[in-house]
Amino acid sequence: MIKKVLIANRGEIAVRIIRACAELNIRSVAVYTEPDRYGLHVKRADESFSVGDDPIQGYLDPLKLVNLALQTKCDAIHPGYGFLSENAELARLCERKGVTFIGPSSEVIAKMGDKTAARDAMREAGVPVTPGSDGNLEDVAQAIAVAKEIGYPVMLKATSGGGGRGIRRCDTEQELKVNFPRVISEATKAFGSADVFLEKCIVDPLHIEAQILADGQGNVIHLYERDCSIQRRNQKLIEIAPSPQITPEQRQYIGELAVRAAKAVDYQSAGTVEFLLTGNEVYFMEMNTRIQVEHTITEQITGVDIVQEQLRVASGMPLRYQQSDIHYQGYALQFRINAEDPKNDFLPSFGKVTHYYAPGGPGVRVDTAIFTGYDIPPFYDSMCLKLIVWALNWEDALNRGKRALDDMRLHGIKTTANYYQQILSHPNFVNANFNTSFVAEHPELLKYSDKRHPSEIALALAAAIAAHTSV
Repeated sequence: MIKKVLIANRGEIAVRIIRACAELNIRSVAVYTEPDRYGLHVKRADESFSVGDDPIQGYLDPLKLVNLALQTKCDAIHPGYGFLSENAELARLCERKGVTFIGPSSEVIAKMGDKTAARDAMREAGVPVTPGSDGNLEDVAQAIAVAKEIGYPVMLKATSGGGGRGIRRCDTEQELKVNFPRVISEATKAFGSADVFLEKCIVDPLHIEAQILADGQGNVIHLYERDCSIQRRNQKLIEIAPSPQITPEQRQYIGELAVRAAKAVDYQSAGTVEFLLTGNEVYFMEMNTRIQVEHTITEQITGVDIVQEQLRVASGMPLRYQQSDIHYQGYALQFRINAEDPKNDFLPSFGKVTHYYAPGGPGVRVDTAIFTGYDIPPFYDSMCLKLIVWALNWEDALNRGKRALDDMRLHGIKTTANYYQQILSHPNFVNANFNTSFVAEHPELLKYSDKRHPSEIALALAAAIAAHTSV
């Protein structure tokens, strides 16, 4: 069994991994840059080490992280999500230096990180992919030719893209001409690669992803699906497990496709296969070779600790479960509580958390690294916590979500919590009738009231008085 893990990440996912390590009697080592010196993951880990003053670069230096793992006698590195989690060079350095990378091999990461190579691998495995270009596009003329063949609208995508970046929808040839250099520029800046490809735009689909687990003994299972259709500009906001919109036959088919995709590339560890669903047509979109932000809701409906399975598989152990052992119960929703102002075009709202009270009660889980007095730095993703609710049926899950969002108190910054209350009350959402266009098609949901509870006004006054008194 792995004895000691360096966690090459920060914030709530680092805390999540620390907890899983503790339950398996594995020591944890946190890393931090100067803005995170007093972060919760630093306090919770068994050991912690600075990786520099620069807010970002310390988390993005594979050689520094691997060398630190060796210096601190860690036998493994967990990359979490974001940063270097899908960086083949980090995995390659671990392989070369004898440090276990908690994830798939560097070869698999490289192949699945290249969207055109991933599409080719899925075609060979018999997994349906959206019509599009064969390989990367050489120039805009080739893009126009492919678009004419498959028909508009089309999606222009960065080959190395992810997280909703490096993507443009083009409804006409003129838009394709305008967006082609823009996507190349964005891809080059964000991913260090100018390669782009084209695929048919599936209009108003469901965004369905399947969680998989695979070990080194050839065992691959799926943990059912998540519905990630509530999103804004390709960024997920609310995730649901299982999807309340698909049939049992579709559920079984998507799970089988995900397992087939994982076996096709000899996958090991936890991963996610993402699909677009329109009618009865299912199309492979991408494979995420890491733990997902929304793994929490799969854990809630299946009872499987996905991070612990990652650690066990990386230690050379077989999965503890076969497919026949995996069942789901009820519904779980995850709300990404972002430090953003939805009424102001979701402008980031970084700053000090003057008061934070976590919701609780039956079926409520919070994954976070914030606390009262915490300064949310402007250097990282705006998500400050994940609120997860579970209940036996859809109606109860929605009611529990409303109650938990109302229970939460988070002052000092603007958040998306009130906006999510509006979504939960919309008839289409209540009736499980929504797709990836839901947010764009309902701008009226942004016209919610910012009226606060009387207790919140008292808290704000108390905070102001305390601040004045301390000066």
